[in-house]
Amino acid sequence: MRQPDMFTGATRATQATAPTAATAAPARATLPAGGASFGSVFSQVQAEVNGFISKGGQSAAPASALSPEGRVHLERGLAGSALAGINADGESSTLQQQFLASIKPWTEEAGQKLGVAPEIIAAHAALESGWGQRPLRQGGGADTNNLFALKAGGQWRGDVAAALTTEYEGGAALKKTERFRSYPDQASAFRDYAQTLLDNPRYKAALGAGADAAAFAQGLARGGYATDPAYAEKLTRLATRLQHAAGATLQSAD
Repeated sequence: MRQPDMFTGATRATQATAPTAATAAPARATLPAGGASFGSVFSQVQAEVNGFISKGGQSAAPASALSPEGRVHLERGLAGSALAGINADGESSTLQQQFLASIKPWTEEAGQKLGVAPEIIAAHAALESGWGQRPLRQGGGADTNNLFALKAGGQWRGDVAAALTTEYEGGAALKKTERFRSYPDQASAFRDYAQTLLDNPRYKAALGAGADAAAFAQGLARGGYATDPAYAEKLTRLATRLQHAAGATLQSAD
């Protein structure tokens, strides 16, 4: 599913909508002229690299497609970041680690219910919410805590936030207003997410995947969780990086 692009208000669920969404590929950033400030240049380089990663990384587009500054930023991330290949900027990396720490109890709980490694659940939440930095909000600005962009179908009886999102139909990206679930807290969001996957036979192939990120991601994609044709690859790559980072942390602690 896809983090909505813009929110149009808060309502109650009244119509069925399938739990599908997609991730639009960000456009490549163009670096400013020589007179631009370092902060401006760095922000655009970071956006360029994040866009490159969101498209699936090196398998989807060659690193040579990046600007020279972008390639340096990417290489630094791959070599030195605690979350290798995700972001080399210290502040952003810290935000990412804080996000992972904040959801850790719920990723472990959901992972146990689903038979899936918690790092994979964390990657799914990070992918859908932009590391918690693009929260889906109610019309009044309140956070819906919907980290997985689950839509509000006909059986949903909780609060709903209407949002403009990107869906893929026939390979074309289209903007649509959809209705998403709203939760009182993150714990409720994770528990509803886990129950949704358990209750829907379409996602049976994703259950019990253990540490196999590709199996989980492909199971979700085949079940129609998202319309983005590259969704499974994006989730697999991010989950694999989180698993590697977790493994490296355990080794350093030994």
